[in-house]
Amino acid sequence: MTKILLIEDDSLILKTLELKIRKEGFEIFCSADGKEGLEKLHLELPDVVITDVMLPFASGLEIVSASKKIKEKDIKVIVCSSMGQEHIVEEAFNLGADDYITKPFSLNELIIRIKKQIKGR
Repeated sequence: MTKILLIEDDSLILKTLELKIRKEGFEIFCSADGKEGLEKLHLELPDVVITDVMLPFASGLEIVSASKKIKEKDIKVIVCSSMGQEHIVEEAFNLGADDYITKPFSLNELIIRIKKQIKGR
């Protein structure tokens, strides 16, 4: 089963995404901050990480970097943020992000992007 790690500090968004992703048949692990997200990243070795940029304790950009340093697995990373600032997007891609989605986004669009990353592995 495909494992997804979702890191989002907004509890309403976290719960909504968790339910939708689980309903699509994925195994999902959630974290509300960057520190816990980094711990779960190394513990679970997910197939796909979905991370917000602005997080407590560690940023989404740190999550991208840590994900790409794991050599045992090709972890795909989707960065989502309400910050549509060009330099943040550019930095995320320079660190190895595989996709970037701007909030607000539709749940179905996120699922399509997840499936695209899994298919491309």
